[in-house]
Amino acid sequence: MNIKDIAKLAGVSVSTVSKIVNQKDQSISHETRERVLKIVKEYNYAPYASSAGTPVKSWLLGVLLRSSTSLDATLDGIIQTAQKNGYSPLIFNNYDDKEQELKNITSLCKQNVDGVIWEPIDEESLSHLTHFEELAIPVLSTGENGGETSILFPYEKAAYHITQELIDQKHQKIACLLTPGRRTAAFLAGYKKCLFDNHMKLDPELIFFDFNENLNHKLNNRQITGVISSHYHKALEFYQLLHALSYKIPEDLSLISLKSERTEPLSLSELSEISTYTIRNADFGGYLCRQLINTIEKKSLETPTYFQDFSLDNRTTVSLPFNLNIPKIVVIGSINIDTYLTVPNLPDSGKTVSITGSSIYPGGKGVNQSIGAAKLGHRVALIGKIGSDLDSDYVYNTLNQFGVETLGIKRSNHTNTGKAYIFVETSGHSTISILPGANGIFTPEDIEDKKELFENTGYCLIQTEIPLNTVAKACSVAHQYGAKTILKPSAYGSIPKEVLSAIDILIPNEDELNELCPEYTTLEEKSDHLLTCGVDTIIVTLGEKGCYVKTAEWDDYVPAVDFPAIDSTGASDAFISALSSYLLYGYTLKDAVRIATYAAGFCISRDGVVSSLIDKHELEAHIKQKETHLIKE
Repeated sequence: MNIKDIAKLAGVSVSTVSKIVNQKDQSISHETRERVLKIVKEYNYAPYASSAGTPVKSWLLGVLLRSSTSLDATLDGIIQTAQKNGYSPLIFNNYDDKEQELKNITSLCKQNVDGVIWEPIDEESLSHLTHFEELAIPVLSTGENGGETSILFPYEKAAYHITQELIDQKHQKIACLLTPGRRTAAFLAGYKKCLFDNHMKLDPELIFFDFNENLNHKLNNRQITGVISSHYHKALEFYQLLHALSYKIPEDLSLISLKSERTEPLSLSELSEISTYTIRNADFGGYLCRQLINTIEKKSLETPTYFQDFSLDNRTTVSLPFNLNIPKIVVIGSINIDTYLTVPNLPDSGKTVSITGSSIYPGGKGVNQSIGAAKLGHRVALIGKIGSDLDSDYVYNTLNQFGVETLGIKRSNHTNTGKAYIFVETSGHSTISILPGANGIFTPEDIEDKKELFENTGYCLIQTEIPLNTVAKACSVAHQYGAKTILKPSAYGSIPKEVLSAIDILIPNEDELNELCPEYTTLEEKSDHLLTCGVDTIIVTLGEKGCYVKTAEWDDYVPAVDFPAIDSTGASDAFISALSSYLLYGYTLKDAVRIATYAAGFCISRDGVVSSLIDKHELEAHIKQKETHLIKE
């Protein structure tokens, strides 16, 4: 094919073809120019030489990749668009090697390409632009290192909208899962910007590149409700991890990921699909190529930035946060600073006992039960009273660490936070002395002031280490909002019948039961009497012997689980936290009681209370090894 053939096909003179291919076509009409160029491209015509040093079009486009995976399906879009417009693409790969990058640049220059799409390895690479500029070869840069004029895929926008999807679903604890690559910095920037625009504080500890212990800790303590992922394969790996840890998606955790259009899902029997935004890489590649061709052929450019409208492909793994899907637990009770004193034998009258160890933790049955229920996966609000001392800050920080809502806690001026002094002997048995502090002035009015916290409450956990009239008010308000009440009768010898009638589940130990019902002899008789007082369920905790359960339809002894006894202090709090948690999950009373015995067993096998309360994953994993039928899938 020579110039005469081209002229004949186009119906113009040879000189007209010459002027057009040598870019001296100012006097030639647009229609003629386009008709000639179309034939030149279709028949791959190349002039034998240039005139007066003017470069001759080669109909070649250079594509300079940073690495083999750097442009994925984008390359398909470039190739298809180039060939459709009569250009042949030359693909070069730098493999992130700067020396190879320069060799590829000089090779493209020798090929006399008409233009180049270039993804620089780093900002220093841009110094090589002079090689193209000397030959007047147009260059279109892409990627994060392409300089101010670089054309970028809108990963920042995609991450912003993914984050907003979860915020719109009322998620507040959103983690960002990243894979190193060309989209990472922009994706992270979009995540941060969305949090900022929604007045949400950025927590650097919620940004993850690896599945590490910190991630496991936050998952186990329910400090993450939703996750966004920059890469689909990372999201699939994360899903597999969650499945192995017995989490349910999206009931326990929502997950959204970016997904390239050519990504093939892994074969996961437990997974149909993940909620995603699909990246149309081929469209982006086509846009890049059209921009370059328009520059080469002096046509009008498209918009200077690439646009893609993002929307979720499906909502399979997106839901409200777990704590909004089911009712919450409200805890009303004592807030103390616990001082643990380890002794060889419990103190006795007239004897001096040496203390072998001591430690200080936030405690009180209100604190213990609220943290216990939060670690078992529930949204928990604590209502109580603290002092204005430094100890109160310690309490707030600890509750916030475990995600317990503290709006119901009121500071009282000129009063100290309650104190508890706990002696623990080597056998695990303990005695407790309490200085009530602010707990002693916790009034019914304080309950009334915080009654809005009872909205959407399933269970209200109450203990009698606070004034009895406040207990009665708490039972009344809980029932007004449709919540069931669970009472631990500690520190009171007797409870009026009008208060007992407002209790759905009463959980005394043997000593407490004897004080409640001194006129009856056997445990069964005492429990029967409490049923006649209006209590629906009585569960008497019996230490190493387990517990006794009495309702109108069922009574039975439930054995304890075999755990070594180190410190029995918080066993009842662990039991009550687990009982209420699994009743709220929909378990039967019988199964919830059995699960609660495991939680109590874990607690007595460790020192302290807060530090020994078990989380949901560890508890269920252990139970599945012992009683596989007990935990629902």
